[in-house]
Amino acid sequence: MWLLFSLFTIFAWSGSDLFSKWGSQSDDKYSHWKMVMAVGLVMGIHAIVQIIGGAEFHLSSIITYLPVSAMYIISMIFGYAGLRYIELSISSPICNSSGAITSILCFIFLGQRITGIQFIGVALVCIGVFCLSMLEKHTEDEERKRANEVVDKKYTTSFLAVLFPILYCLIDGVGSFADAIVLNGYLGEIEANLAYEFTFLFMAVVAFIYVVIIKKDKLTVKRDSKKLIAALCETAGQYTYVFAIAANAILAAPTIASYSLFSVIWSRLILKEKLTKKHYGIIAIVMVGIFILGME
Repeated sequence: MWLLFSLFTIFAWSGSDLFSKWGSQSDDKYSHWKMVMAVGLVMGIHAIVQIIGGAEFHLSSIITYLPVSAMYIISMIFGYAGLRYIELSISSPICNSSGAITSILCFIFLGQRITGIQFIGVALVCIGVFCLSMLEKHTEDEERKRANEVVDKKYTTSFLAVLFPILYCLIDGVGSFADAIVLNGYLGEIEANLAYEFTFLFMAVVAFIYVVIIKKDKLTVKRDSKKLIAALCETAGQYTYVFAIAANAILAAPTIASYSLFSVIWSRLILKEKLTKKHYGIIAIVMVGIFILGME
């Protein structure tokens, strides 16, 4: 079942990537905090609906799960901020190399083991994610040169453009590793997810106070509606993610990280961009890796 949960998470989070980028304006310095508001609102509503429906939850779980929630939320804030500086097709693969970090940590510290063929699957996914980020960078630089376009430094040499996705990668990788520990001895999947959603709701309230009340910035349907769609996708993916990680963290983490490849596909289809043969080749490699990871 871990593979089915992982595949649904891939689909949902790739949609979240697309709409997060679509809803991030480079001239809106509070765009990332508005994303936090949207995600926290949707997650909070989802959590409340589950509790009304009879889900068991203890307030102490928020404290137990707080280290994991904090790492996830901090990494996402960095990721949302980075979307103002760098293209989704480059940022997403870099961010989601975090699955490799999680697998390495699970292997070293938790003693989780994988077979030789599964190791090949992990390697294919990680190599594919890395190659895609390199290919995207090279392709976009070449396209700009052919068009005699002056490249905006914030997309190429800006320290922030590279720093944000790298920070996301590192923090999210450690967060997923911590998640594997908590879900295998301290909290059940549903209760952990509820704790995470309530923590995100709290962060949404803090972001609202900061942006709307203190900074007097406005929320508008035209500029911010796509953020809500992204939040819906993010929440749906998070719900199935915890089940995947609890069932098989060492394989689920790198598999789910491949959603960046699908983020690229959606961005090409929706934004009418084109995929090259090399893109299709890398996607095929990662799909083979996912297939291998599903073999038990």
